[in-house]
Amino acid sequence: MARVVRFHKTGGPEVLQIDEIEVGAPGPGELRLRVHALGLNRAEAMFRSGMYLEPPVLPARLGYEAAGTVEAIGDGVTGFAIGDRVSVIPSFSMNQYGVYGDHAIVPATAAAKHPANLSWEEAASIWMQYMTAYGALVDVMRVGPGDAVIITAASSSVGLAAIQIVNAAGAVSIATTRTSAKRDALLGHGAQHVIATEEQDLVAEVKRITGEKGARIVFDPVAGKGVETLAQAVSYCGTIILYGALALSETPFPLFAAIGNGLSVRGYSLFEVVNNPERMAAGKAYVLDGLASGKLKPVIAKVFPFEKIVDAHRFLESNEQIGKVVVSVD
Repeated sequence: MARVVRFHKTGGPEVLQIDEIEVGAPGPGELRLRVHALGLNRAEAMFRSGMYLEPPVLPARLGYEAAGTVEAIGDGVTGFAIGDRVSVIPSFSMNQYGVYGDHAIVPATAAAKHPANLSWEEAASIWMQYMTAYGALVDVMRVGPGDAVIITAASSSVGLAAIQIVNAAGAVSIATTRTSAKRDALLGHGAQHVIATEEQDLVAEVKRITGEKGARIVFDPVAGKGVETLAQAVSYCGTIILYGALALSETPFPLFAAIGNGLSVRGYSLFEVVNNPERMAAGKAYVLDGLASGKLKPVIAKVFPFEKIVDAHRFLESNEQIGKVVVSVD
């Protein structure tokens, strides 16, 4: 029997409960892991709330990211051995797989052998953030030297990953946060510029930083009415990448900026990368190389014990964290 986090109705963090269920043996193409740590993501909070890309099939498991030890191997799986230390790449439906538990079955294609120098908590913190940012900024936008990139919700794990990736590309990272409370922390984590949007004029600051050109790329998980302001800070033929909906409100299309400035607004999720074998392989290589070189380094905000999964989700939704929220299962 395994301890597994499930929810029997949608709602807030309090709907999460730890159930004891039989995990079973891995099927063809699958691995069973002894899980040591979990990485929490906003996608899981939205799935739990019934506001994700797909509705949950109740009672539902959840969880995209884990790090653990291979303890059983399904038919047809090659390249793994019992005892391998692996982490899980989000590349599946949570209605089919969910890693919140002390044991979990995952597709072998979603498992990666991570660098041995990473702790379990760090290993559970790499794939959602780095593959999301890599896919948008490197795979899609080909960010390069001199590009200015506005990174909203910059204190999130994906935001910090984006800062690291933009810096590694020789581009200009412009982090945004609502107030100046997180300014020093963001600068300490590598942001070249920080704009507190409730205290400063975003458009004026971006134009100042870029010599009036504007940013070529906006990397935004918030959406909502703020997109209209962001559109005014984009360079000619620039692009706004929308990869989330944290505003939970309608998002207007900035028509006149699009027409007058050649603006593109593009929806994106990491699944367009991880569900394509060639793009997935390139992304894995990029992340692993970055971790080995030290250009990429996961930032952990707080670690919760497994029994405090409800508190962990409350903290995840508090917007207080800087970096990844992690749950230790050991």
